[in-house]
Amino acid sequence: MRTAYSVETVRAAERDLMARLPEGALMRRAAAGLAAVCAELLGRGRGRVYGSRVVLLVGSGDNGGDALYAGARLARRGAGVTAVLLAPERAHAAGLAALRRAGGRTVEITGPDTGTGPDTAVGTGAEAGTVAALAAVRRADLVVDGIVGIGGTGGLRPAAVPLAEAAERSGAAVVAVDLPSGVDADTGEVRGTALRADLTVTFGTHKPGLLVDPAREYAGSVRLVGIGLDLPAEPELEALQHADVARLLPVPGAESDKYRRGVVGIAAGSARYPGAAVLAVAGALRGGAGAVRYAGPAGRDVIARFPETLVSDRGPKHAGRVQAWVVGPGAGDDAGPVAEVLAADVPVLIDADGLRLADASAVRARSAPTLLTPHAGEAAALLGVEREEVEAGRLAAARELAGRYGATVLLKGSTTLVAGPKDGDGTAVRVNPTGTSWLATAGSGDVLSGLAGSLLAAGLPARDAGSAAAYLHGLAGRRAADGAPVGAHDVAEAIPGAWRDVLRG
Repeated sequence: MRTAYSVETVRAAERDLMARLPEGALMRRAAAGLAAVCAELLGRGRGRVYGSRVVLLVGSGDNGGDALYAGARLARRGAGVTAVLLAPERAHAAGLAALRRAGGRTVEITGPDTGTGPDTAVGTGAEAGTVAALAAVRRADLVVDGIVGIGGTGGLRPAAVPLAEAAERSGAAVVAVDLPSGVDADTGEVRGTALRADLTVTFGTHKPGLLVDPAREYAGSVRLVGIGLDLPAEPELEALQHADVARLLPVPGAESDKYRRGVVGIAAGSARYPGAAVLAVAGALRGGAGAVRYAGPAGRDVIARFPETLVSDRGPKHAGRVQAWVVGPGAGDDAGPVAEVLAADVPVLIDADGLRLADASAVRARSAPTLLTPHAGEAAALLGVEREEVEAGRLAAARELAGRYGATVLLKGSTTLVAGPKDGDGTAVRVNPTGTSWLATAGSGDVLSGLAGSLLAAGLPARDAGSAAAYLHGLAGRRAADGAPVGAHDVAEAIPGAWRDVLRG
């Protein structure tokens, strides 16, 4: 399992460790890891470190110190290293001295836009420094982003923006130190211009912003370098991996029958949207429950495709016993089935039209677990905000929804998040790492709902059911698409293969 911790937690762990180490040892430890990754990257691109051209974009904090020490190591191996100092008067003194001793050169940029010097400092010298810095970036084989560390807020300051843009256009590999400059480490938000990296080397632990969009897409690949931090048992964010999901998936025993394995009810579809019912049933049949009951107006369509389904047209109350319900996909405007399902004393998953039709007070009053599965637009409607606000602050939106409804929330999207109703009290939010953009296709969410509902019926808690379903759904999407367009039915068909992949590790 990958875990991520807040800036405050990381800072506290760093202080504790630095108190036990010689001065500067922790920074040099981080820089050694950074330099090793940079050397590996240069070796793949140029075949060697010697003779390569490396540019360090150096801000005023410890992040810049990490870059300077790493640059010194690369310079000693024969790389030509240029440090662009965006705040020369506040550059890390020991790191700068180490770089110069190793033969590295510096270019200084001064002025109010960099946060240094009086307004009158902008002039010929500053302009010459910027020109020289841009020229160095354009010629570079590798650019190291050490502008802003994990304590930064907001986007890049104006003087850094041309350098970030030049780095992205240069063709050089861009490596971010700890996280890309301009993104929020704790929330994954990007408020302004940020630097896009090909690879991010992060120290001690992942930061939430490296796992959550929109910041995640700025990070590129992420390499974790251990530096010996002693972190608490409960992280801020966690991402499951194959072994974690394998431990969650239900496996029938020798005494299992279809009822002991769990029965999931599907209240979905309508005369206008019968396909939603078919796709939700498809996901449910592949989700580990022993049987699927369908209650709704699309029974003929469901039976035609899946004759093993137990079909009723008398509504959820009369469908028979189930261990969990899925309600809402393609339901149209009929709120009756949603109300019936919410009154049942079993776990309930609410999706699509069900989110709009469900009475919020009835959701909050439930004693059995509830799992809401909105996409960003549906989440925005539930919160009374614009969709763009949810997409910009996905972590905050998932937590707010979970707290407001007293439910577990699976917020679908470029990064799917699963937040429990008690996440504000220390339970980590889960982020799913397996998705693919090809899953942005009609009906894909219906398959996910059926899959998660089946896991609920098999006995998984809502948080685990949502997390495991999102993981398998993402893997199935990758398998089905294989780099080409894919339909929701194809995703459902690929779930058993994804399931086997997880169990086989």
